[in-house]
Amino acid sequence: MNRDIKNIGVFTSGGDSPGMNATIAAIVKECSVAGVQATGIMKGYDGMIDGEFWTLDNDAIKNIIHKGGTILKSMRCERFMQLKYRKQALQQLTKNNIDGLIAIGGDGTFKGLLAFSEICKLPFIGIPGTIDNDLYGSDYTLGFDTAVNNAIDAIDKIKDTASSHDRIFIVEVMGRDAGYIALGTGLGVGADAILIPEKAGEVEVLLNKIKNHQHKESMIIVVAEGDETGAYQLAEKIKKTNAQADIRITVLGHIQRGGHPTFMDRMLGIRMGVAAVKNLLHGEKNKMVGIVQNKLKLTPFEKVVKQHEVNTEMLELLDLFEK
Repeated sequence: MNRDIKNIGVFTSGGDSPGMNATIAAIVKECSVAGVQATGIMKGYDGMIDGEFWTLDNDAIKNIIHKGGTILKSMRCERFMQLKYRKQALQQLTKNNIDGLIAIGGDGTFKGLLAFSEICKLPFIGIPGTIDNDLYGSDYTLGFDTAVNNAIDAIDKIKDTASSHDRIFIVEVMGRDAGYIALGTGLGVGADAILIPEKAGEVEVLLNKIKNHQHKESMIIVVAEGDETGAYQLAEKIKKTNAQADIRITVLGHIQRGGHPTFMDRMLGIRMGVAAVKNLLHGEKNKMVGIVQNKLKLTPFEKVVKQHEVNTEMLELLDLFEK
């Protein structure tokens, strides 16, 4: 065990994701058992630059595991990309006696740590906190399961009104660069079509299906926000193809991020939070903790990139359900 580490700083960065609070709680618990202080850094890299630190103890994490969002707040920080602000952040960490860092976020967060490592020799461990589920190094990222379940719950309700009025509902879900939420949600609700950035040409297939669409039939179409067409452009194309179509658009937006995290995201956060502390104390650095085939795995930050491919099995399921 690395006896030089007596104070571990933890922060959340980028978009919030359900399960972050469970992760923070697990980190604090494991630090307590190991005899190490846990220090929360507020508002991500912004708080690191400005010196917004919070000593975390059992009272601070009481009754937070079931809550969405993050008690540490989260921000995207453009300032951190400038060397002078990274130097300022390092001064703050030194001033507050931080010996190691645990970052909960996405690939942008880890890229920030790689840039930071050029001037900061502290060991870093990352935890994949993004609802998009698009990072290499973990089968599931923190918040994905909750986001998909939130979207499924909303669309199940939309299906009732769609069938009552024989309407076509286009539902846009999150996924700026990846279609994992749309794919999981669409399959989960039995959508009539699923449009994702990873698969081109689906719009034409859908329009051919709608061309002969009868007014007495309802349809649910799930679109990822990162798809090249988008919900509103798709609606215009459908109207041109079938002027009689009664179309409604629903953009679920940030409702997908909110609410209580699912059991899966709570356990994912707890497992990865404990593993992050243990690996720091055993000398690991500049790596992300992930879950691969239900086992904990470390991946160097250099290899943690966004995945833009959906595996063959999922694409086959997509093709099957759209027939």
